[in-house]
Amino acid sequence: MSKIDVGKLLEEKIAGFKPGSLIKGRVVRVTSDDVVIDIGYKSEGVAIREEFKREIDEIVPGEEVDVIVESLEPDVSGLVPLSKEKADVILNWEKVEKCYEQDETIGGFIFRSVKGGFRVDIGVIAFLPSSQADTAPLTNPQSLVGTKSQFKILSLDALRKNIVVSRRKYLEEEKEVNRKKYLAEMQKNQLVTGSVRNIVDYGAFIELDYGIVGLLHLNDMSWGKISYPSQVLSIGQKVEVVVLDIDTEKQVVSFGLKQKTPNPWENIEEKYPVGSTVEGKVVNITDYGAFIKIEEGVEGLLHISELSWTGRIKRPSEIVAMGDNVTVQVIDIKKDEQKISFSLRELEPNPWPEISEKYPVGSIVKGKVYNVTDFGAFVELESGIDGLLHISNITDESIKHPSEVLRKGQKLEVMILEIDAENKRISLGLKQLEEPGRDKKQRLAEADKEEYDESADTEGL
Repeated sequence: MSKIDVGKLLEEKIAGFKPGSLIKGRVVRVTSDDVVIDIGYKSEGVAIREEFKREIDEIVPGEEVDVIVESLEPDVSGLVPLSKEKADVILNWEKVEKCYEQDETIGGFIFRSVKGGFRVDIGVIAFLPSSQADTAPLTNPQSLVGTKSQFKILSLDALRKNIVVSRRKYLEEEKEVNRKKYLAEMQKNQLVTGSVRNIVDYGAFIELDYGIVGLLHLNDMSWGKISYPSQVLSIGQKVEVVVLDIDTEKQVVSFGLKQKTPNPWENIEEKYPVGSTVEGKVVNITDYGAFIKIEEGVEGLLHISELSWTGRIKRPSEIVAMGDNVTVQVIDIKKDEQKISFSLRELEPNPWPEISEKYPVGSIVKGKVYNVTDFGAFVELESGIDGLLHISNITDESIKHPSEVLRKGQKLEVMILEIDAENKRISLGLKQLEEPGRDKKQRLAEADKEEYDESADTEGL
């Protein structure tokens, strides 16, 4: 009974064999040119070894393979002709169609450059347009030939056996996947390395792996004061930064550079207490003072009013120059605002208490006009000490400008009207010296004569 059943099944199987059938078989033996395969037919089959696209020692007897029956007529060696390559094409088309329908990637080998693109083996032959070969325009297309990659299938025409693939789409999707993963794993205060992609007035954009770009704001570049990002960075420069904030939803990251080092302002009041003397370097000079750097990230202002007790300095450059090393006194600290103020004059004795005693209010002193303005004249009482003779205190007579009465270099007697030692101001009066019978012109003429006599004596020497 069993023999009859087996024979019947064998007959049915043999009857199913016909040219073009896709069947399974097992490798029996391998030669340098052929692979003999048991297909369950009256005769064994044979396929060309090269169609396996593997080395001879990689084709193992007993392994199952898919083949196409080329003919039922045995060849001269008595074996049924088979085709492994045609079977692969059929099976690969099924795989390709499945990938296309499910929008999956497929591996392939770029084996030839052709007009407008490349030929790719993805199990079947597909066309890769040049525009779909990479995320950026190709500078050396030939460099892709001979490489393996993953591809996305853009279009498929099974009837015409026409397939168009894209490597660019795969790379973009892969980049986006990696980008999201990288962002999801990124943590605040993490150190990352990127390159400076662009520099703007308010900071620099740093690009990390997978095209992630974040802003390094100007305020986060240095603990010290900088005016432009280009003072610290240049385009293309590799830089290690600290992750300050991450918005995974918007895929936005912000970076810091100064945060890599401790904040020098953290214990500024302990390091440089008010009243202490410090050494620093002049790093900037403005109309209102000079900025002194006492350590990396700590700069303070030496205001023009703190340069000298005399108060006659018009420009800070009269006292200090760029690059000068100076010794100054700390006079104020605003830690929250990261501001520190210095003084140069505090390191010298204050002459104003003595000046108040030397020139008591009501006393008459001699001086020399060194400047005439619309509102009065400045009179030098001694080197570095001067007072203001306001136009209202020159004469009781009506004058439009002090130059009607006074001239630069003129010597005269004036009265001390007021001394403001705190603000370094002395108010002088001229009209207060006018006496009955001795008018202003007579008094000024006497002062001029005295000045002339002194000049003559000097010339005589």
